[in-house]
Amino acid sequence: MKIDWAALASVFGVSLVVTVALVGLFTVGIVALSKLSAPAGAGASGGSAALARTGAYACFAACVAAVAYGIYLIVA
Repeated sequence: MKIDWAALASVFGVSLVVTVALVGLFTVGIVALSKLSAPAGAGASGGSAALARTGAYACFAACVAAVAYGIYLIVA
């Protein structure tokens, strides 16, 4: 039995980068949603609150798309 160490390292590297990127993207979504829960006097105005909500939803949608693509790759 021969192990292809280069392929194993490549899979590890890509998995690490994608995992860190996905967690970072989810974190950005959480932070954007936390801007909405700040008190009204100290928080964002109506325009920036809508932008934060839209950005958070876009981050979460990108996370769902990445997970769905990963499941597709596993199943197909």
